[in-house]
Amino acid sequence: MTRVKLSLAYDGSAYHGWQKQPQQDSIQGELENALQQLTQTVVPITGAGRTDAGVHALGQSAHFDTNMSLSPARWVRALNALLPKDIAVNRAEIVDDNFHARFSAISKTYRYQILNATEHAPLSRRHRVHIHYDLKLQKMRAAAKALSGLHCFTSFCAAGSVVPDHNIDLHYIKIQKAGDEINMTLSARRFLKYMVRNIVGFLIEVGRGKRSPNEIQDIFNALDRKAAGPTAPAHGLILVEVKY
Repeated sequence: MTRVKLSLAYDGSAYHGWQKQPQQDSIQGELENALQQLTQTVVPITGAGRTDAGVHALGQSAHFDTNMSLSPARWVRALNALLPKDIAVNRAEIVDDNFHARFSAISKTYRYQILNATEHAPLSRRHRVHIHYDLKLQKMRAAAKALSGLHCFTSFCAAGSVVPDHNIDLHYIKIQKAGDEINMTLSARRFLKYMVRNIVGFLIEVGRGKRSPNEIQDIFNALDRKAAGPTAPAHGLILVEVKY
């Protein structure tokens, strides 16, 4: 058996997330369908991150095992010929059997995209969240600094999460603005379910003046999802890169 690593991009607008689900379109499902057509066998595929419904990717990674022998370039061409146009394989590599798309990762980087303008922009509506009110970036950056580092992120995790360890070392949160566009970039070895969107939702509330950076330690201590505030919409989030 040969283990193949894929680097992927996709527009998640039409999908119910990465993970295969009965009677629902998913990124994993489309990839496994394409692999089955190509290899004439059932080929499970494992992703680096289980992106939520509506979340996009520029640099998702995945791996699968196969008896079929193709060059990396032929894997790319063959799979792209079978995949929907909103999913693309950018690169394929033959890797060691001990490589794992999820557990071998040393960091994952997400970007959250906001259009901060009075009027909405139809051409970017699928990939940027429109916020028409003014956001105070200085306060948001102060909150981002306080959120960075090793903390228990239970209050920023999906309620009812069964993951036993909620202690995450959040490497950084960068907030950048160019014209009407605000990008928030977050990096860590791993993230909890909805963690990025919950952090972004809180930072937006800070930017609006509804919350304060001074509340963050109390939010951590609360260990309560309700303490951190709203979850940001899915369509502004992109998995940018997975590093190994």
